[in-house]
Amino acid sequence: MNRPRALAVLAASAALLAGCAQGGGEPARSAGSRPATAAPSAVHAVPSPSGRTPAGTLLVTDFGSDTVTFVDPARGPFASVAVGTAPYGVAVGADGRAWVSTAEGVAVVDTRTRTRLALVPYRTASGPVTDGEYRGGGMGIALSPDGRLAYVGVNVPGGNGTLEVIDTASLKVTDRVPVGRRPFDVDVSRDGAEVYATGHDSFDVTAVRADGLRTRRIEVAPYGTEGGLGSWLKPHYAAVRPSDGRLLLPFEGERLVVVDPGTGRSEILPMTANTHQHGVTVTPDGTLLTVGTGPVDPATDRGPSLTVRAPDGTERVFPLEGPHENVAVSRDGRTAYVTGGFTRDGFWDGLTVVDLSDGSARRLPAGSRPLGVAVL
Repeated sequence: MNRPRALAVLAASAALLAGCAQGGGEPARSAGSRPATAAPSAVHAVPSPSGRTPAGTLLVTDFGSDTVTFVDPARGPFASVAVGTAPYGVAVGADGRAWVSTAEGVAVVDTRTRTRLALVPYRTASGPVTDGEYRGGGMGIALSPDGRLAYVGVNVPGGNGTLEVIDTASLKVTDRVPVGRRPFDVDVSRDGAEVYATGHDSFDVTAVRADGLRTRRIEVAPYGTEGGLGSWLKPHYAAVRPSDGRLLLPFEGERLVVVDPGTGRSEILPMTANTHQHGVTVTPDGTLLTVGTGPVDPATDRGPSLTVRAPDGTERVFPLEGPHENVAVSRDGRTAYVTGGFTRDGFWDGLTVVDLSDGSARRLPAGSRPLGVAVL
């Protein structure tokens, strides 16, 4: 999907924009439009293990049911915990606590005992609590390497977002700083010195110094910024490359933007999936996994996929059935877990489990509109 063709698609469908354009998609609903503690119907399909949650369990955020769900990667979901309205991102610390960004605040979950410990309210005013795609409240979330701080990107509908800093011992917001619009993702440098908030609707990454919260804006727009809020060609999620700390941001299955956060300079490398891309993760050896959600223009673009990009730039593209949103990798690096929640229409209530040796895949039930995913 080259730039002229993508812009032509935008122009032809301006009145009916779907995808990631601001204002499209399903309408936001009030928090009372569904039970606040509704659990996915499949959650009791597998007996819940006695005692502590087994290692290797998957934890997914249920954007459609105000819960997180615990999933046996072989058999399916076995328990869920109410966390707050429309949970989005999740980060898990070495102590077994999960930090979940919801529309209401950051929920703290003890993953070993499967209980919610607290809900830390935001200091940023982000409007009424809703559960639509463009709801206010927490989106991307990450922990400092030492686990002492949690960083959450808070979406403020109609304006720039904020990065809030939570002291994980006191469970209080200690600082906040302005960042870009709709902070889809938050990442932390390997040494914990900087935090990176990816602003979906502002075509940028805001680099924030952990010491003093000084900020600098890095534009990330390999196709330009034409179309503004209505553009599809915006950044979504980033990953920090282990070898050198550079940020990796995929676009449209065509371009990988490699950002040096120190200089703000970008290198653009080719990709091969030719599909609209969202979630990413990177393994310790530098392998990048990128979720393709499907075509912008069905006449020319390819369907949903998972791209596995080796450190030398070679790619394997595995087709997926239907849209997906995010991805995590098993501890042994052999299996990818791709969430079917998706931030757009077309989502489904499960995970695709992909064998990374050959791309073979199977579907697994996993809560209600699972969006974020972590391996415990």
